[in-house]
Amino acid sequence: MAVEVSINITAEVRTEFGKGAARRARRAGQIPAVVYGQGEPVHINLPGHLTTMALRKNGTQAVLILDIAGQETYAQTKAIQVDPLKRVIEHIDFIVVDAAAGKEAIAAAEAAVAAAEEEAVAEAAAEVVAEAEAVVEDAEAEGIEA
Repeated sequence: MAVEVSINITAEVRTEFGKGAARRARRAGQIPAVVYGQGEPVHINLPGHLTTMALRKNGTQAVLILDIAGQETYAQTKAIQVDPLKRVIEHIDFIVVDAAAGKEAIAAAEAAVAAAEEEAVAEAAAEVVAEAEAVVEDAEAEGIEA
């Protein structure tokens, strides 16, 4: 059973900077972020829910595909700032990785998720079989035939 990990995120380039602009973005349900690695840093806003779910599913060092002004960029999370009380993401720093390394990291993450899911299914099946065997043993001990 293969699991698809959706990590394509459309980013919006920020034109305002500073604390006030970041607060406005957060109120609008977005996460301010910066992408480092190719010349000048690029300041962006990401959709809050989609980004949070992608990081929860793929881990905090995930490689995401960011669509920045129509250009596809592979970026790995470098630092994530989380509000200590609300536990929401306040800011993310990304570093650009080359496309080949990004595709390899994404494939490795998908394989890890699929392996973990298969292992969980196998463990659950083993538990069900063990419980069924225990029921049969109890029934045989009481003299009930199956």
